Order: sequence, then structure tokens, then C-alpha cells
Amino acid sequence: MENHLTTDFSEACFLVDLSNVVRNRGLGEPGLRSLRRLQLVLDAAKELARDPDIRLYLVADASLRLGGRREFTDPADIRLLGRWVREGLVEELPDADERLLELCEYTGIPVITGDRFRGERLDRPWLQGNTDDFLEPVPARDGTVRLVPVDMGVASALDISMKMEEDALKKMGLLKGRSPRFDVVNRNWRCEDRRCSLYDTRKGSAALLPRIIAGVPHCQSHGGRLLDDGPRTATVQLKLLVEGDVKARFTLEDGSTVAVGRAPGEGGIGLLGLLPEQRTAGLSRIHVELRVNGGIVQARDRSTYGTRWRSTAGKSGPGPWHPLGTAERPYRGGDELLLVEGVVLSRSGRRFPTELANEWRRRQPPPPDDAGETRMY
Repeated sequence: MENHLTTDFSEACFLVDLSNVVRNRGLGEPGLRSLRRLQLVLDAAKELARDPDIRLYLVADASLRLGGRREFTDPADIRLLGRWVREGLVEELPDADERLLELCEYTGIPVITGDRFRGERLDRPWLQGNTDDFLEPVPARDGTVRLVPVDMGVASALDISMKMEEDALKKMGLLKGRSPRFDVVNRNWRCEDRRCSLYDTRKGSAALLPRIIAGVPHCQSHGGRLLDDGPRTATVQLKLLVEGDVKARFTLEDGSTVAVGRAPGEGGIGLLGLLPEQRTAGLSRIHVELRVNGGIVQARDRSTYGTRWRSTAGKSGPGPWHPLGTAERPYRGGDELLLVEGVVLSRSGRRFPTELANEWRRRQPPPPDDAGETRMY
């Protein structure tokens, strides 16, 4: 299990509301709390992403481990969860909801949860009507779990008010049971405590996102303000799938133009040695070209026999295949390119801050003076 957990948000394919998953009595074995439910969710995530080496970023309420020890079916789960927290494999906070939404908003990584976050909708209007960013684990008949895209719906003012009151009581311990800052993920951060390496990309890949307190990045371990340590190089994550299995992964840096094909030459991604011989027919020397500029990825077809494109981010699953075309078109998180039959180049579901900013603007309600034509009767 630990091999699929990460503290590096750039590696994560999904964020997991661990408290919600562990307490979901509809998943797996009976009992109030069980870490085995996380294994079912992991298996479902592997199947959905078609990636056996998938990474999850876990966030949990402190009350999951500290407030309900007797509710775990297996006492060993308490010890294992404690070790994960100490090793940084679980980000443990008094209230996980704010952090999960913060990470989703900043990074575009989908959240696995059964929560509808009604109490957060005044501060985060992008939740209203959202159909892109949340997956709910639901039980299947064979004892497994499926991850189903969630339509968050539009909560009424009464629902929001009641949930906000409930959340306030929860934060005070009386219950059981804003505008985005995209610039945060574009920068490296450094803690003033020299022993701290939680945010230092030069000391390994496990670089956490900072906590935002009063609009300022803070170290979650030492509590102090973090220092800006220069720009973080943006990257695109790609996967090569052959007959549905992941055969290779590639990383593209912002500002690059990369050719992909049978033998694209220096600086390109050559696929000849990665494919079985029967799948190389129809694969051009330069098949597609990918350009990354300002956090936006563009793709265009340069093949002899054509390339097809589709989005897999829809609520009802993968969309239909369309010709990619020789003009550049956006290659977004979750998109796939069919190079030849059985060979797919898939882009990670993570989105760049620029893409997120565009999506945020798309989701904003129209201004009051943009209500359309007014008619007098």
C-alpha cells in the first residue's frame, strides 16, 4: 500500500478524503472504521486510471486517528495510520475539508470522497454545479468498489446555512462525526527552519504544498511563514498505454516542443522500442507534436495515416474519438491520443495553474449587469 501513497502532489493522480473513505460503512467489510476500505479505493483508482503504479495523496481529520480508536475493526489500523502520519504519507489536520478543496482548486487533482461540501460553497462557488473534480466510491456487486463522477449539484441557501452551522460546531468539538491562489503551485517554498525539507524540491521529490493561513504560505510542521524560493518548473505527465497497460511514462517541461513517434530524432519521444512489432505499422516517424507554453498544452497531428483524440473527463466516461487534425488543439488533463490501434498516449488528469485559471473563469456566475436582454411588457 505504501508504494501507492505520496507526499509529492506532482505525483498524485487522486486526492483522497481518507476520513470519509475509512468511515464509509457501505464499502467492504462491516464495522465503523477500516483501513481496508482504502485498499478497495486504490484498486478502483488503478482500474479507472489504467495505471498499476498510481499514486494517491491522503488527507485526514485528526479525529479519525485520535478520536475514534475503539471504532476501528482492526486495532492494527491505528498503529499503521499513526506510522503513515509520522512518515508524511497522510496529511493530518483538525479539519481535512478545507485542505482537500484547497489542493483540488490549486492543482486540479480530482478528489475521492462521498462528501458534498455544502458548508464550503459560499467561500468556494466553483463547487456549485461542479461535475469535473469529484469521484465517489460506491460498492459493486462483487465486493469491489467503483469510482463514479459526482455532480455536486446546486445547494440552496438554506442547505448551505445549515451545513455551515454544523461545520462550526464540528470545529469546536461539539459534534461527532475564496478566490484561488494559483501562484502557490508555481513557486518553490523554503522553511526558515534549516532542518525542514517538506517543501524543498532539491532534497528529494517529496515536496508538499504549503498551508495557506490568512493568505500567506505557512509550514505545516513548524508553523512559520515560508520563504519564496523561486519558480517551480511546470511539467506535463504523459503515459503510454498499449492494449490498456501502462508501458512508459514521460515528462515534458513548460516551454518545450516535443515530437512523438516511431523515431522522431533528438529531443523527441521514440516509441519504436516500447511497442510490439505488430503495433508499429501505421506509426509515423513523427506522429504527433506537443507544445507546452505558459501552462497550456497543444497537440497537432503530423502523421501519415491520422491520429484520433478524445476526452475521458466526462461524467458518463470517455467520449467518442475525433480526428486530431493538423492545426493545434488543446491537450487537456484526461485527454487521450490514439496513435495506432491499441496504442494510446494519455495525459495525466492534473492541470496547470493556467488551465485551472481558465476553468475558474468559466465557472464564475455572470455579473449582475450581464443578465441578457430585458423586455418590457
